[in-house]
Amino acid sequence: MNSDIQNDIHSRNPRSPGLRDFYILWSTQSVSQLGSSLTAFALTLWLYDRTGSALSTAGLTICTYAPYVLMSIFAGALTDRWNKKKTMLACDMVAALCTLGIFFLYRTDTLAIWHLYAINVFSGLMNTIQQPASEVALTLIVPKERYQTVSGLKNLSRSLISVCNPLIAAALYTFAGLDIVIAVDLVSFAIAFIALAFLIRIPEQPAGGGESTLKMAKEGLVFLKKTPMILTLILFMSGVNLISSAFNATLPGYVIPNPKGGNAVFGLITSASGVAMVVGSLLVSFLPKPKDRVRVVFVTMLISLGSENFILAFSREPVLWVLAQVIGWILVPVMSTNLEVILRSAVPVELQGRVYACRNSLQFFTIPIGLFLGGLMVDRVCEPLMAARSDIRLLATLFGTGKGSGAALMMFILGVIGTLLCLITGSRLRRYHYTEM
Repeated sequence: MNSDIQNDIHSRNPRSPGLRDFYILWSTQSVSQLGSSLTAFALTLWLYDRTGSALSTAGLTICTYAPYVLMSIFAGALTDRWNKKKTMLACDMVAALCTLGIFFLYRTDTLAIWHLYAINVFSGLMNTIQQPASEVALTLIVPKERYQTVSGLKNLSRSLISVCNPLIAAALYTFAGLDIVIAVDLVSFAIAFIALAFLIRIPEQPAGGGESTLKMAKEGLVFLKKTPMILTLILFMSGVNLISSAFNATLPGYVIPNPKGGNAVFGLITSASGVAMVVGSLLVSFLPKPKDRVRVVFVTMLISLGSENFILAFSREPVLWVLAQVIGWILVPVMSTNLEVILRSAVPVELQGRVYACRNSLQFFTIPIGLFLGGLMVDRVCEPLMAARSDIRLLATLFGTGKGSGAALMMFILGVIGTLLCLITGSRLRRYHYTEM
């Protein structure tokens, strides 16, 4: 990182060595993220109830990520020019209006699937602009020596949301309806918006000169090209995201139609991953600084992808599904914390908006692809295959019978691909040894 620029920012902001602004921003934004997650989960249940299709539910997330992938590079260049706080407030406001739109359509009994897809595209665009702005904002209010602590706390809040979200959303949706879930989301937005507007000061680094947006976006790509360690990590994570998103598209079709599954069990299984990430987040908050952060990123993903999918593919009991989720997710906060420290330390603060945006496009473009392929494979390939070959004893023994057995087969395929991905790309990652300055 360009330490002279960051030190100058902190010298002009005497409160920055502490974490007051971060704590307020982190806590209130976490509340808002929980509200948004409740709505997203409830909409998934609402849509699956009406279609019974893994592909249609995956379409919600695909529509959210499509603008994220296509527009991130340009959004990062723009947010490097714009006031970070105003950008975050504006994006939050527009996202809230999208949620209000869903609320109105649902209350008037006119909510259709295409409405959800269209609104998710627009809210995804707002997230595309907001995300690089918020990343830079954190760099500006957090001292460098506190990066690991802050990253651990961010992972902790994400993990707690993963725990609470499916349980609360499933309960509210089942007993009170979608409109109550959305109302809770809007209240959480108001809390975060007021805190950001009136309680938090985010210093601004000097804005870029008269460079065009296209040129600024290109600078992010040039930086990554000149930093092969960072680029390799990002491309590795894009492969991990492909597997993980296909898994997310497969999981509802695996748990919900299972005789021992259903919506409540699906909420419990999803929460298990959140509990695991809470434990992992607490673990990484107390761990000493590792000698090789790059190796930590690779090894944790090998353990996660090389275990969870296989356990789910071959098991028929919810207790084993919970165990699989715990094993698969407990090391994710360890990975993401080390990856975030590498990026935040290695990228100059004046380039972070555009570099993070380029990272978003390269690392996350596989998510909509994985969601689409996962849903397509379950609905059109694996389920029909298992139904047509139900008389083959080996397949029935390995993956079960009836609806959901095709999703179990898909879990096995993902386990094989994920393990191969880690083993092949890990050999390239081993040549890099990251040392903090």
